[in-house]
Amino acid sequence: MEVQINAIHFDITEKLTAFINKKLDKLSRRYETITGVDVTLKVVKPETSNKEAAVLLTVPNSEDLFASKTADSFEEAIDLCLEALERQLEKLKGKK
Repeated sequence: MEVQINAIHFDITEKLTAFINKKLDKLSRRYETITGVDVTLKVVKPETSNKEAAVLLTVPNSEDLFASKTADSFEEAIDLCLEALERQLEKLKGKK
C-alpha cells in the first residue's frame, strides 16, 4: 500500500506522521484491497475547530473512497475520517 501525506502551509511532525501511518496500517490489515492512500492536512481559518483532514483511498475495481473531517486536532480529524471510510469499505464489501 502506497501512502502519501501532504501538509498544506505547515510542517508535519514525526509524531503525527507516525500516528497516521499506524492508523492506516490497521485499516490496510482489515481491508487488503486498498492499494493507495492520499492524506491531506490543512489548517482552516478562522474557525475554532480548524484542523482539516482529507483521506482518499484507492481500491482497485471500484470507485475511490473519500472522507474529509474537521476537528480540534489532526489526530481527531484522522480518526473521524477513518471511521467514515470503514463504513464505506463495509458497504463496498457487502456489495461484492
